[in-house]
Amino acid sequence: MAIKLLHVEDSDVILELVDIALQLSGGFEVLSCLSGRDALSKAEEFKPDVFLLDYMMPGMSGLETLRLLHELPGLEGVPAFFFTARCEEDFVTRAIASGAKGVFFKPYDPLKLAEKIKFALAK
Repeated sequence: MAIKLLHVEDSDVILELVDIALQLSGGFEVLSCLSGRDALSKAEEFKPDVFLLDYMMPGMSGLETLRLLHELPGLEGVPAFFFTARCEEDFVTRAIASGAKGVFFKPYDPLKLAEKIKFALAK
């Protein structure tokens, strides 16, 4: 059974590259959203197994998006990962404290991302 992943990223190029890589790796069904608001409008119906969220987005940050996604019925315990270029230690600490299971950093190897997500989910 495929892992249902809700991917939120404001860069359409990164969104498409990550989604292609995840789908090619097998084992993922991906719903792509270009904003937190878009994700909030689609998440309940999609019923994701995991969130992959960009941290820095206009309008609604990844932290705010995660908080609101976890308030939706049935999505309270969905594991989340941030995908960001920010690599300061205090950011990682804040991300984990906000309910994220982990952080993946840009730039990234798209061919290894699926493996990293699966490994982190298994922990």
